[in-house]
Amino acid sequence: MISKGIATFGLDYGKCPKWLFDRMVLLSKRMIYAIVAEEGPDEFVKRISDPVWFQSLGTVLAFDWNASGLTTILTAALKEAIRGSEKDLGIFICGGKGKTSRKTPDEILNWSEKINLAEKSANALVYNSKMATKVDSSLVQDGFQIYHHSFFFTKNGAWTVVQQGMNVSAQSARRYHWFSENIKDLIEEPHSGIESAVKIKSVLNMTADKSKQNRGLSTGLVSQSFNTLMKDITFLRKYCTPLSQTIKLQKGKEQLTLLNLETKEFKWHPVVTEDFSKSKYLEKILWRLCDQKPENYEKLLATQGVGPKTIRALALVAEVIYGAKPSYEDPARYSFAHGGKDATPYPVDRPTYDQTIEKLKSFIKR
Repeated sequence: MISKGIATFGLDYGKCPKWLFDRMVLLSKRMIYAIVAEEGPDEFVKRISDPVWFQSLGTVLAFDWNASGLTTILTAALKEAIRGSEKDLGIFICGGKGKTSRKTPDEILNWSEKINLAEKSANALVYNSKMATKVDSSLVQDGFQIYHHSFFFTKNGAWTVVQQGMNVSAQSARRYHWFSENIKDLIEEPHSGIESAVKIKSVLNMTADKSKQNRGLSTGLVSQSFNTLMKDITFLRKYCTPLSQTIKLQKGKEQLTLLNLETKEFKWHPVVTEDFSKSKYLEKILWRLCDQKPENYEKLLATQGVGPKTIRALALVAEVIYGAKPSYEDPARYSFAHGGKDATPYPVDRPTYDQTIEKLKSFIKR
């Protein structure tokens, strides 16, 4: 299987020519019908969640393989290709780029009503769509702003999220894939297999297994009183400087020793440039959290108004004051469909390779 991670592409400007887009729609329509006829709608949605397959599909349809536009144009072409045939195929594509992405919840509910999907199931799909965006914008703090969100689902309840973030200063875009069958937890390592050509040195990754203790402490922090939490945040900013090594100070008669805050970490650590204690909006959100006291980290993230800064503030308090360091490793992975002949990133997976050959062979025969 493909490793977990994130795909990174060059940021592409301009528009797809109409002559090309029209042909992409026609060819993708034939391919969708062939896949659904052979293996069903759930299999198609599953394939969309595979970044390698998604990337390959875009290339087959003649779009630039290494540009951000592949994601947005391919999604738009697929959505157009099934227009009017959604019920027959059992596949529904919601959302898209920019303003269209914000219509995703309404589109999900609209299709759910048309196919008589139970209200509870429809609301669950909307929730998963919103949480995927929150996770990739707040829990994976890699400097990419989400600007494209598409939600694929089937009449059977399988769903896939394909969304993309933009980093203007780096002139690059990054795509995130999710698939319902692979997700046991919306918070901890929820992404499906994704490739990457670029890894970022320092990323606050609260979805990592290594961040589990920090997530737990963050939830615990908002279970106490607001005043107690604000003392911790004020204390954090007052005493933690980029030049600190081991901080010791008198607190009453007790001596409090914090983490060994290495200078090399604080060259990029967010606490250097942020004064959490003086942000009125942050205080408002923290007060709301302390009032509602979410029972777990997922509900903490789902709380209205909680964003990257709130997550970062709680993570830093949990790390610096209570010693629960989160992961700062970019979740991107270098991965390939079948491996490499020189065993990089891993030896060729022969059974999977042979299975791919046989599957393509059977399609050609049919």
